[in-house]
Amino acid sequence: MKTYSFEKLTVWNKSVDLSKKVYCVTSSFPEEEKYGLVSQMRRCSISISSNISEGSARKSPKDKARFTEVSYSSAMELLNQTIISNRLNFLTEEDYTSIRIEISEITAMLNALHKSQISS
Repeated sequence: MKTYSFEKLTVWNKSVDLSKKVYCVTSSFPEEEKYGLVSQMRRCSISISSNISEGSARKSPKDKARFTEVSYSSAMELLNQTIISNRLNFLTEEDYTSIRIEISEITAMLNALHKSQISS
């Protein structure tokens, strides 16, 4: 089976792991949040890795960089929703802290990836 270039990226792998974590922690959210925060958090967490993979298929460095920017924006959206979830006491302090740390690591990697793409 072929391995695509994005699958070799640490940032892509970490973002997939983050999506898995988001799915796990949101499964305990209140039922009335199923179409609210749960759906939003899951979609934007998936958007991080999806935009990395989609951008890897683009030919120009400018196109690649744009998808990395969108991925970063999705990470910020997830951070916002994580903060709100924490303030609503839907997340444990441990899960909140863990997700924030992972987002911080991923966004640092996305910044580095973006810099390498625009300097190509």
